[in-house]
Amino acid sequence: MRQFLLLGLTLLLPILSDAQDAKRVPAADERYKADILLVVAHPDDEGGATPYLARAIYDEGKRVAVVFATRGGSGGNDYSREHGPALADMREQEARRACAAMGITNVWFLDGKDTASQNVLNSLANWGHGANLESLVRIVRLTRPEVIISWLPGIFVGENHGDHQASGVLATEAFDLAGDPVAFPAQVAGASKRLEPYLENLTPWQPKKIYYFSDASDDKQFQGKGPAYSIREISPSQKMPYWRIALDAAKPHLTQFPAEIEHLSNLSDAQLAKLMDDPEHAWWSEPMTLIFGKAAAPTQPWDAIFPDVEPRQKEPAATPHIATASATAKTEQPLSLALGEPWSFYDQFRLAHKLTNLPQASSPEIAVKAGTVVAVPLIIARRPGSSREITLKVTAPNGWKITSGAGKFLLPDEETIYLRVELQSPDVPEKELKGRQPDSIVVSAQAGEKSIGEVELKVTLRSGALPQ
Repeated sequence: MRQFLLLGLTLLLPILSDAQDAKRVPAADERYKADILLVVAHPDDEGGATPYLARAIYDEGKRVAVVFATRGGSGGNDYSREHGPALADMREQEARRACAAMGITNVWFLDGKDTASQNVLNSLANWGHGANLESLVRIVRLTRPEVIISWLPGIFVGENHGDHQASGVLATEAFDLAGDPVAFPAQVAGASKRLEPYLENLTPWQPKKIYYFSDASDDKQFQGKGPAYSIREISPSQKMPYWRIALDAAKPHLTQFPAEIEHLSNLSDAQLAKLMDDPEHAWWSEPMTLIFGKAAAPTQPWDAIFPDVEPRQKEPAATPHIATASATAKTEQPLSLALGEPWSFYDQFRLAHKLTNLPQASSPEIAVKAGTVVAVPLIIARRPGSSREITLKVTAPNGWKITSGAGKFLLPDEETIYLRVELQSPDVPEKELKGRQPDSIVVSAQAGEKSIGEVELKVTLRSGALPQ
């Protein structure tokens, strides 16, 4: 009888245990949780932020993940013979090794195609904007970052790569959408075992802040636009300056910088320090400013990115004003003229994403290769019933030739009309380009005798530049 009683109690124990102990509900996978999510365009772009990331990783204990929007297959290969998709495979490995050198192991690649142009819209079109935005929102929900850092979405004389701009556009859009449960809702739906496609069971996630960095030639214009960090400061844990940690992490990118990496690898510590003290040759500015975008929590633009581990930064002294006025005409006139894409896109983008304080050039500008054609895109806004005949006049700099777009036009009966003026730039010898001031192209429009506006584009001629 006793044996039967013991057997019965033994069989009941699992039932009693299940009744008393709460079942554990699976949480998010902490292996992929990030404090910082860096979103960039190409392998080696992470180098634009690595001096700050070194500080965050080694001395502040922050977890960093990186998203590359492309694999860089249209880049050059100065190390070996491979190009195209083979180069993309190599550059992916270079990027993973560069990130691993700083302890970053969570690295993702989107499906964007490396697009060599200065027009962000070219990149977004070539990337598959919607599909890659969905993928980036998924990664944000998976990694749950506190902060996103990306390229500045804007047009400044510099490398001005459209892919750089596009990664900043996607990062901004993902910042706004990842916390919205109706954006890509299948990602946040519970997993179902009854249907073939498993739903993803992610959670909406709102990052707290977004910051940007830029490839503009003049980085002084961004001083005071966000927190600043010294690249020369010595890391307490690594016993070397942050620029040195970043420089060592860049060495896997041999397809892009073999000569520079070999040269730097042969320099002594003293020679490297002297080189990095020279503004003409330093890879990063001192200090490095991360441009504040916006925040989902109370903060000031100049506050430290992580106030819990960083000393509070002082409010910067007054800095020269950077224009925030729209290049797209806001007017009640029957007809109006404004610069078109990509300038008009950014006007609308900044408004849509509440980034009206984001820096932009004091007047629209671009740098192009001397001797190439420069296009000035235009938008005519027309109210119903307004005149349809207009005249475009182009004031070209000396040595420039207007090839198309000037003269009289009969507009369609539509509210928004897109036009384009094209000019041939002079083929200036390289030795004459140094110190040359930007040329100014002015396009004005009239309806009859009445002016409907004018736009100006400043163009810096260079010996080489990405296609417009």
